[in-house]
Amino acid sequence: MERNVDSSFAIGWKKYARFTKTSEWAAYVGCFWALLYAVFVRFYQAAGGTIGLSAPIIDPTGGIYKASYLVGVIIMLCGFILLGLVKPWGRVVPSWIPWIGGVSVYRGLLLFPTLICSVFLIAHGAAGIITRVLFLTGLISLKMPPAFSGDVDMRVDAMWDLFVYQPWFFIMGILSGLSAAYYVQTRGVSLSALRRGTLIFSWITIIVTAIFVAAIVFDFVDKLSFF
Repeated sequence: MERNVDSSFAIGWKKYARFTKTSEWAAYVGCFWALLYAVFVRFYQAAGGTIGLSAPIIDPTGGIYKASYLVGVIIMLCGFILLGLVKPWGRVVPSWIPWIGGVSVYRGLLLFPTLICSVFLIAHGAAGIITRVLFLTGLISLKMPPAFSGDVDMRVDAMWDLFVYQPWFFIMGILSGLSAAYYVQTRGVSLSALRRGTLIFSWITIIVTAIFVAAIVFDFVDKLSFF
């Protein structure tokens, strides 16, 4: 029985390694996915758009709108960084750049930030989906952030989160993670190191997801202000 389990794991790992070795497409899809969210969510809301918001925002200073615009710009930049994982300039600095043209790019420079962002994105999306399902089934309660005013239909808000916002985070995290796995295989990382890294990444993501879920369920989400 143990031998069969080991054999199945080995087969599954080989399939994963082959799949990620051809996952160059994930960076392009991820870049497009990031642009969609930046433009149609963050920039739209920064311009005063209210679709997808279950209540008006109280913001006399305009700080929330500026923050939304800034987040949109950061998301766009992150999308373009994903392209660096599959483009030549992610491995060697282009020759037209003064002083450093032709210098090899240290693989951790792109890899580690991508992995950290992937953990956050997957955990954010998974925790959001889990807690919204728990809320809609009546198992937990949720509070609206103080920046919103007026009567709020929390079920409508939860539905937006469940079917629009949180899936975007989760899918973006998967695409980012696949792009990172493709990148390490093109930068000479051994398959054994890839396997260890994947297991560590998976465990860290599970732990962070659990922390995010606890933050929402036990209402210390204000300590994690990105929710």
